[in-house]
Amino acid sequence: MRLALAEATAAESTGDVPIGAVILDPTGTVIAQGRNTREAEGDPTGHAEIVAIRSAAHTLHTKAAQTDPKAPPTWRLTDCTLVVTLEPCPMCAGAIVLSRLTRVVFGAWDPKAGAAGSLYDILRDPRLNHTPEVIPGVLEPQCHAALNRFFEHHRQK
Repeated sequence: MRLALAEATAAESTGDVPIGAVILDPTGTVIAQGRNTREAEGDPTGHAEIVAIRSAAHTLHTKAAQTDPKAPPTWRLTDCTLVVTLEPCPMCAGAIVLSRLTRVVFGAWDPKAGAAGSLYDILRDPRLNHTPEVIPGVLEPQCHAALNRFFEHHRQK
């Protein structure tokens, strides 16, 4: 989570809401990092989770192709863990389910847009084809503090 918080801090430097994410492979090695880039790139889908998922899928796809050129490369993030500073929104929750992430760890709850148990619970909806494990509240005070600082500064402007 501390690596995700560092990504969140980097997002803030571009005027983006400070949300950061990292993805770990089954051995616990970081294979992708992401931060909000909506303002920096003018992309409404530039959420930290989406950025990290795209990067991790590309990494695994490339690695699989290099390891065994005859095997079909994969985009599936099976056995990988997403660590993110804020509860995923519905868009990100959909991407998490579709990418087959095994586990999601998040810091702060998002009662206005969260889709991992607060407003919606897309990640644990048994009607979907995949339901990752969800671990909420990791370093929650630090994750909330980063967001609170950002929005307090924005309100002062």
